[in-house]
Amino acid sequence: MSSHKHHGHLQAIKTAVETTTNLTQSEKSESFKRLEEAYAEDKAFGIITEELLTISEYFEGLFSELGIK
Repeated sequence: MSSHKHHGHLQAIKTAVETTTNLTQSEKSESFKRLEEAYAEDKAFGIITEELLTISEYFEGLFSELGIK
């Protein structure tokens, strides 16, 4: 996946986390923490998606909607 596409997917995930009612505040906070780490450390996209899936099953549906995985 290209870096530009990678950045676009991370931004879409961040926006979805901000607006969803399917995550608790704690899950949102943990998700933002993982997303910020991904930006800072330039983690492989597969790693961040796997980490988010450990937080909530919500991400499985979100990734499907975004065409990820």
